Amino acid sequence: MNDPQSLGDTSPDEFRRQLHELADWVADFRQHIGSLRVAPNPAVAGPGAILAALPTEPPEEGEPFEKILGDVDRVIVPGMVHWSHPMFLGYFGWTTTAPAILGEIITAPLSVNAMTWRTCPAATELETLVVDWIRQWVRLPQEFGGVVYDTASVGVMHALAVAREEAAPSVRTRGLVGAGAPVFRIYVSKQAHSSAEKAAIALGLGEENVQRVPTDAQFRMVSKICRENKMWLHIDGAYGAGFSILPENKLLTVGWSEADSIVVNPHKSLFVPLDFSVLYVRDLERLRRVFTLVPEYLRGDTVEAQMNYMDYGIQLGRRFRALKAWVIFRSFGREGMAARLREHIRLANVLTEWIKSDARFELAAPVSMGVVCFRWVGSVAGGVDAGPRSAPSATEDKLDELNSEIVERINTSGRAYLTQTKLRGRTVLRIGLGNVLTTENHLRNAWEMIREAAGNL
Repeated sequence: MNDPQSLGDTSPDEFRRQLHELADWVADFRQHIGSLRVAPNPAVAGPGAILAALPTEPPEEGEPFEKILGDVDRVIVPGMVHWSHPMFLGYFGWTTTAPAILGEIITAPLSVNAMTWRTCPAATELETLVVDWIRQWVRLPQEFGGVVYDTASVGVMHALAVAREEAAPSVRTRGLVGAGAPVFRIYVSKQAHSSAEKAAIALGLGEENVQRVPTDAQFRMVSKICRENKMWLHIDGAYGAGFSILPENKLLTVGWSEADSIVVNPHKSLFVPLDFSVLYVRDLERLRRVFTLVPEYLRGDTVEAQMNYMDYGIQLGRRFRALKAWVIFRSFGREGMAARLREHIRLANVLTEWIKSDARFELAAPVSMGVVCFRWVGSVAGGVDAGPRSAPSATEDKLDELNSEIVERINTSGRAYLTQTKLRGRTVLRIGLGNVLTTENHLRNAWEMIREAAGNL
């Protein structure tokens, strides 16, 4: 261990050999992912199984890459839920693609910190470029500027911090009590993400002050209330906003120009791998005023009159996330992404017709993008356009349990993966389409699994 030759990095020749080995591994994994279980087998990979299969003590000496990769095959891969699997139909169809993997590979060895322009001009300016490309695609006015965070939850917290500061301008310096701030309320729809409550907790606004309000039959809220009452209007477009790159979806953006902020997650519908979320704020300077703070040790790296993204959030160290998005957007182009989104919508509509043709199921919400919510109702006919069901074959609570059981049986089988949610207080099955590997045959197989599981109930 005292040999100077052993203290540097892996030798170039050895590293090149390992990279070639890894390239083959990645290509094989991607090619054959459909043959894997979507989720671990609970009989052999239950809670604690991964820990039990690996040494509990850290290694004293280094191990060869081949042994590490062997353990990935032996322990890690079988212990995963494979979000990139063509039969993963839960949450949102995940967006792993070959260009995405290539973008991640390019990013890793560059290993930069994109906190200021001077620490990496290319990272800063590429982020500015990519964020504006997305703005143009989703038809936001030029007055909106954006910043990349990891997830929409973090974007929501930053947006609410700006709203809080504008409502009580001295909170940043004096805190809520010192500023004599009033009790703030955050109004969200009943379908809103739990990130609203988490942001309220982190910002000292209080979880109880997040008020969930009813929506209309299309699960919509009215933006004019915010204008009339001078309230900050935030739009959570994490998944749906990406679909506005389709010219035929122009109506989706109606009202966006009235917002103060909007979140768009390219890692949910624009084929960028996790994590990549953009918060857009009308006049991005509003965000910078809340979060800019330059410690003395960074002052020398902030002398240029350029964008320093560390000023637009709580994070100082920042990954070069824009590079992978740039690689993907250039590889697919808007037309390529639009074609894939149209296919996801087509598949959602195909599934919708299958559901309507089976009297044991009913749609739980209108279908407009790649997500379909539906419910097993037993032998009772139903549908999204049908009137109230009469004389149900089981109580609604019992139906909730049975719908949950369908999801659990399918997920446990390892053949597919679904999720469930609540709409209007009732449990519904939820299928999210978006994986470029998912075909109509995959979807048909999943539908037959659902019908089979329901029949067995």
